Order: sequence, then structure tokens, then C-alpha cells
Amino acid sequence: MTSSKPQKQVFLTYAHSDKKAVHKLYDYLTENHLRVWLDEKELLPGQNWQYEIRQAILRSDIVIVCLSRQFNKQGGFRHDELKIVLEKAGSIPEGEIFIIPVRLEECRVLQPLSRWQYVDLFEKNGYKRLLLALRNVLVTNLPATHPRLDLTK
Repeated sequence: MTSSKPQKQVFLTYAHSDKKAVHKLYDYLTENHLRVWLDEKELLPGQNWQYEIRQAILRSDIVIVCLSRQFNKQGGFRHDELKIVLEKAGSIPEGEIFIIPVRLEECRVLQPLSRWQYVDLFEKNGYKRLLLALRNVLVTNLPATHPRLDLTK
């Protein structure tokens, strides 16, 4: 009898003004059979949303930080989320992927995220490149140093 491991989880953090683009990303990832935690889909009425979001970040295997001009400009809880993400990243072994910055549009990458390679979702192969990274880490458990796979397929 084989024991099945729980599916690994991806957490999305974003500016609420980017909701439409983030829902498109959520749909793309879930259509590709990934387990994605998005506040609007997971939080139930009456839950302490700050607590639940913190717990979801701490349980997640990958965090996608959806960057935009609005994300960079606005304050709010998304920056508290980012602090939690960076705190957890400090406990992840070097060479493992935990944070993936994605740019939803042309914008600067925040300084605390500048050490991680980002992907531009507005570029031709942006979604494919993101999915490749996620599958390498979440699905096949390949190390981040796995040889480059062909994105033209």
C-alpha cells in the first residue's frame, strides 16, 4: 500500500488592484493541476484573515510575488506578507526555489526580491517559464539546477 503525500502548495501575493491579472494566473496554474492558495478562493467569512494568510505562507512550498507598479506603490498588508515570505526564505536551504517574483507588467523588482530571478508574464514564454520552474520543484521534485528544458514544445 502506497502512502500519498499531500500536494505541494503555491501561495500568491499581490496588490488587490491587480486582481484581474492574478485571477488569470490562478486559473492558468490550477488548470495545470497545481494547488494554489489565493485569499479570495480560500478565506471563509469570519476567519481571521491575517492569521490565515500567515499560516498559508508558512505552509506553502513556493510563493509567487506578483509585482506591478501598484504593488510597488501601495502599502498595506501585502508588504507584511512579503516580510513573512522573506523571513521563511531565510530558513530555506541555498539553491532551493521558494520565492518566484513575477512581473505582471514593466516595473521594478523590489530590492528585497532582487536576488531571485524573476519572470515576466507579459513576455511570450513567461507563463511557460513559470510553469517549468513550478513543475521542477513541486511536481517532479527536480533540483533547481536541473538542465534547461525546451520551452518551444
